[in-house]
Amino acid sequence: MELIDRIRGARLIGVLTGAGISTASGIPDYRGPDGVWTRTPSAVNAFTLENFMADAEVRREFWRSYTGHAAWRAEPNAAHRALAELDGSGAAVRVLTQNVDGLHQKAGLAARKVLELHGTMHTTRCTSCPVRLSTTEVLERGEDDPRCPECGGILKLDVVLFGQTLDGEVLGRARHVAAASEVFLAIGSSLQVEPAASLCTVAVRSGATLVIVNRDPTPYDEDADFVLREDIETVVPELCAAAEG
Repeated sequence: MELIDRIRGARLIGVLTGAGISTASGIPDYRGPDGVWTRTPSAVNAFTLENFMADAEVRREFWRSYTGHAAWRAEPNAAHRALAELDGSGAAVRVLTQNVDGLHQKAGLAARKVLELHGTMHTTRCTSCPVRLSTTEVLERGEDDPRCPECGGILKLDVVLFGQTLDGEVLGRARHVAAASEVFLAIGSSLQVEPAASLCTVAVRSGATLVIVNRDPTPYDEDADFVLREDIETVVPELCAAAEG
């Protein structure tokens, strides 16, 4: 199979992952038919930086949504594990993830090989001073609008909200990976959120084979060499296992 041969022969495999790779771990996506924002469109308001900073009730809604979030109990699924195993087999795999759940690292991929484009839910930072805390510790305080223990400032999960720019260093490293990749896999992402989605363009312009694995059409399908509409938890392990062989 041509795709398998390309993956097997690649010196560097870049992987952009979105919410779709984690749905099999019990974490709902955002824009799918049963997505968080599809079911409750108003919930997106809590993910806008301006609203979050200005409105205590928005912050309370945000923190409520994460207090019992499925990601705290989630375990990596077969797709997460397959990518980690592919890297362990000798292939150079670098994951650029839009997810904040930490499941790639939990699956065994070294933290240095995962770039979290939209941050992580596992740490919380103060918006007024340099304090950074464990989110678990913050949630255990049981406060509906937690404040910084040092300065009293508003606390926010270490995630990128709408209206907030991505970390420039992280994005720059991600673009470098995309440009250096010989194969670039976009897995479980709607590819509607920029600038993360444009990493596909960076990869293609540098000569990479672009492979999109997603249930629904994306704006980048026409640029892809291969578009796979198959189940992520099935096809990703199959691709990785065949490439390892």
